[in-house]
Amino acid sequence: MMTRYQALFLLLVALAAPIVQADETDPINTVLDGFHAAAADADYDRYTELMARDIVFLGTDAGERWQGRAFTDFAQPHFENGKGWKYLPRDRSISLSADGSVAWFDELLSHEKLGTCRGSGVLVREAGEWRVAQYNLSVPIPNDLVYGVAEQVQAFESGDDSVTAGAATVSATVADDVDAEADEPAKKCRERRHKTNRKASC
Repeated sequence: MMTRYQALFLLLVALAAPIVQADETDPINTVLDGFHAAAADADYDRYTELMARDIVFLGTDAGERWQGRAFTDFAQPHFENGKGWKYLPRDRSISLSADGSVAWFDELLSHEKLGTCRGSGVLVREAGEWRVAQYNLSVPIPNDLVYGVAEQVQAFESGDDSVTAGAATVSATVADDVDAEADEPAKKCRERRHKTNRKASC
């Protein structure tokens, strides 16, 4: 039978646990919030400071995978032109490894054009500082719509002109905001790429 002191001890542990967890995840929340803020402000130096050297960034398109220098090279010209991307975090869950050196997370984001998005990924502790090692951006699809969307994607990938003709010529990626103001030749280049489902040489 549990004694009064044992019950009191368990109660204190239960009350203290959320506080400890919040303290542990505060620095991680700060890094992720700063990561999004730097992207929105097109602050290249701050953005890259928060990344691990070999960061892997996955966009919403199946072909969008950048690693390390490839991602910073992709972001730099956009940021230098003052054009970042704005995803506002509104809900986030964080877990930590037993030794406290690795964290993984998932979060819901708001985007002006895409609506609700989801980000997930991994942070690692480097020299006592948290860095984003992987970020995966996706657009959740309601279950009631998923089969219809899947059919459109399959038709798009097969080169069905009835789908590609109505599709947006700008990919829904982190670069969606900056590409929206691209010049007409670049738009036509993307149209050819999407219709052939291959990378354009222009």
